[in-house]
Amino acid sequence: MSGRDEWHALAAYTPARIALGRVGNGLPVARVLEFQLAHARARDAVHAAFEARRVADELGSADTLLLNTLARDRESYLLNPDAGRRLDAPSQATLQRGRYDAALVIADGLSATAIHRHGAQLARLILAGHPELKWAPVTIVRGGRVAIGDEIAQVLGAELCVVLIGERPGLTASDSIGIYVTFAPRSGGTTDAERNCISNVRPGGLELEDAAHRLSWLLTEARRLRLTGVALKEDASDLRGIADTAKLSQ
Repeated sequence: MSGRDEWHALAAYTPARIALGRVGNGLPVARVLEFQLAHARARDAVHAAFEARRVADELGSADTLLLNTLARDRESYLLNPDAGRRLDAPSQATLQRGRYDAALVIADGLSATAIHRHGAQLARLILAGHPELKWAPVTIVRGGRVAIGDEIAQVLGAELCVVLIGERPGLTASDSIGIYVTFAPRSGGTTDAERNCISNVRPGGLELEDAAHRLSWLLTEARRLRLTGVALKEDASDLRGIADTAKLSQ
């Protein structure tokens, strides 16, 4: 038996790998090749070298710092997760303490590809969406994991930390960004339950503009309630209001 099965029409509504068809007991050659290509793209995204200077140039901000973690190469980053959660000594010395409302951290994470494609654009949307905040210098981190934002924000003296990081690639998308928001971050002391996360940020997933609107709500409520994480529940009606207002202003 070959060709499509009776529910192949559902494939028009999702990028998920469904309704692939059959040839005998196997998949059609085209579907096998698509799988191999998706797998190769995911591996490439994980191992891609991070071009931090390129991201900084695209961001176009004069107040940008390039930092490194204790993960000296990609192998150590993948095999020793803790190395990506601490800055190296030269990077620590670069940071100067101040009084800031928020710090924006951009890290390669598990997909430098995602940050190369969308990181600078998403960062610009976030900064432009909250001009009333006193932002710390934007930091772009090689070999960073989510918790690296805690150390950076604490050293800089920022009340809130926003981390943009490349998410682990899947076989549907290799260029998704995750956004993590933490109020009063503490290096080595913040738990995952104290963060809010916006995931699958990419064209074809959660659009960049929609993610920025969702983050805007989180930042506003985090400052009002002075907390983030499981205690900060998103209100769907409020989020719709943010998106509708933005559309009307365009």
